[in-house]
Amino acid sequence: MKIVIAPDSFKDSLSAAEVADAIQAGLQEVFPEAELIKCPMADGGEGTLDCILAAVKDERCNSLVTGPLGDIVEASWAWLPESHTAVIEMAEASGLQLVPVAQRNACLSTSRGTGELILEALDIGARRIVLTLGGSATNDAGAGMLEALGARFLDSEQWPLPPGGQVLAALSRIDLSSLDPRLPEVRFEVVVDVDNPLCGPSGASYTFAQQKGATRNEIARLDRALAHFADCCQALFGKDHRDHPGSGAAGGLGFAARTFLKAEFRSGIEMVADLAQLARHIQGGDLVITGEGCCDAQTLRGKTPLGVTRVARQHQVPVIVLAGTLGEGYADLYSHGVTAAFSLASGPMTLTDACQQAPELLRALARDIGRVLRLSTELQSKSAYVEHPLIL
Repeated sequence: MKIVIAPDSFKDSLSAAEVADAIQAGLQEVFPEAELIKCPMADGGEGTLDCILAAVKDERCNSLVTGPLGDIVEASWAWLPESHTAVIEMAEASGLQLVPVAQRNACLSTSRGTGELILEALDIGARRIVLTLGGSATNDAGAGMLEALGARFLDSEQWPLPPGGQVLAALSRIDLSSLDPRLPEVRFEVVVDVDNPLCGPSGASYTFAQQKGATRNEIARLDRALAHFADCCQALFGKDHRDHPGSGAAGGLGFAARTFLKAEFRSGIEMVADLAQLARHIQGGDLVITGEGCCDAQTLRGKTPLGVTRVARQHQVPVIVLAGTLGEGYADLYSHGVTAAFSLASGPMTLTDACQQAPELLRALARDIGRVLRLSTELQSKSAYVEHPLIL
């Protein structure tokens, strides 16, 4: 029997790899002889890099780059030499987790470190760069990233602007004469887990800047600054991408990637499934087990269980979903190809208890599912023997 284990992380509890390990352990109790293939998944947010590395076993690179507030941080990224692909999780260089709560400042934080990772990838021959955007500490519309790549943003006196998003209100001219000449030869793909535009009530500043340390007044100034930046870009390129879904991702870095790098935007789970070669693993399989912390109607908007199920359906392999909780609308997954879905909790318990006991609960649930599968296999064998008694 071949079973592919392809879950997402259980937020605030287990990484995708840890979820896969627990499921594997439970299945092995019942099917010690089975081929169990672990393929941790993600939908483009934080943790995507680890999932890809766990699946493809390629090279993890570590680089010292500029952090969100200008200090030096160590950031990991993935190098897939066979396809000349670099996977850069921008939160590694410019993420909110890198800044203590008391020091968070959306007006001054910079995405420069993400651009420095892109340079590292270019230096070793990247022809395809995948940027995953999520968990940023920045609100500079990707200006810092672009500066690292050679762009210059000048005020009315032709002085370079300092780091941060708020100063973009003083932008007078964009100078691309020193932009890295290798960029046009690279295919950029951006993976986002939000569809916010750059500006406005649902834009980067009003939606996300508060958690990055901005006050109400600063949020309004940031929004105006990003709108001015978009105006300058429109004047330069003759196109306006501020309202495209995902342009507001990572403090507007999605806008910069689309406008300056001509990036293609992709579904997170589709990209991860592609890089992890999920379809190849599922082909010829008997079962796929996937899951996430909370499975509900939001899962149908492109989250991991739905994406995994779509791949499995192409190969006519049944899918079982394991979730920390099953919320309203989860049963709609059945019409998309899911065979069954199970909740992790074995009885009444608090969320804290469920998170703490998640490894044991997952292992027990996977074991019980394995026992049902074993019974089903035995019943099928018995039925075949009764119908054809000469078969030994």
